Amino acid sequence: MLLLAASIVVSLSIGSASVPLSDVWRILLNYVTGAAGDGGADPTAIAIVTQVRLPRIVLALLVGACLSLAGAGFQGVLRNPLADPFTLGVATGCSVGAAFILLFGYHMTVGMWLIPGVAFVTGIATLGVVVTLARARGAMNIQTLILSGVIVQAFLGAVVSLMSSMSQGVVNEINAWLMGSISARGWEHAQLVLPFLAVGAVVLIRYAMALNLFVFGERHASHLGIEVERTKLSVLIVSTLLTAAAVSVAGVVGFVGLVIPHLIRLIVGPDYRLIVPLSALGGGIYLLWADTLARTVASPKEIPLGVVTAFIGAPFFAYLLYRRKMQQGGTL
Repeated sequence: MLLLAASIVVSLSIGSASVPLSDVWRILLNYVTGAAGDGGADPTAIAIVTQVRLPRIVLALLVGACLSLAGAGFQGVLRNPLADPFTLGVATGCSVGAAFILLFGYHMTVGMWLIPGVAFVTGIATLGVVVTLARARGAMNIQTLILSGVIVQAFLGAVVSLMSSMSQGVVNEINAWLMGSISARGWEHAQLVLPFLAVGAVVLIRYAMALNLFVFGERHASHLGIEVERTKLSVLIVSTLLTAAAVSVAGVVGFVGLVIPHLIRLIVGPDYRLIVPLSALGGGIYLLWADTLARTVASPKEIPLGVVTAFIGAPFFAYLLYRRKMQQGGTL
């Protein structure tokens, strides 16, 4: 929590227009408490902190927390530390809806909320297709579920590529969505994501003990009183809702749901009662700093957020795999 608070304050002071940390603390205190006056701070600095950077930072925290929680949920259900919100094709399903709206320009007539809304619906529909393909005799086999997700993801990825190739004037918009960004987002987007994060965190914490028992296998978990199929379906649905909510406002941002839960597991152990809440905090901090780098490294240009998370996450995860390989005597 201290790292989170420090990250917020430091990130608020970093940008093309630098704001001293002392001013940031004063502005935040006045903003949160609703105190009258500017506390001696520059009005321009107040506008930059409260109207430009703070909404973006809050959204980065929420999106990062959603993706990390979803990653923890998928890893627990699939019993695979390499699983993430993209394993079952949910993010790609969201991209299909967004690309469709951008291709035909419906967002220009209906409004800005059409893209997140349609992306959310197509993401949920993707999970429905994957679960339907994987279910047999009222049960879902984990291997079949993963295979179904890979097949659906490959197909939907081809659909997105087809729409991108068909587009002319909006190809850059589609590519920007696929690379992820929270630029030009405001408080309304944060308000959209917050309810899903609040409900999702509560549900996943409730199922944390069941996810701990899944480590011993579904049969053992069932013998210990866990309703296996109900638990799997509930966690998958909640994790999908978290993923769809994050992707619908930020586009495709990879590696957050893969790296952060895995890192938390290395730090605190395999107990999901710790992994779930700490993944939310870690994911928020990770995406906050990734977005800070995205908007400052090449200023005044901005690097796509998904590119930054990939540049940071891929080498780091490769290091984790190498470390695990060395610990196992040189074999993965």
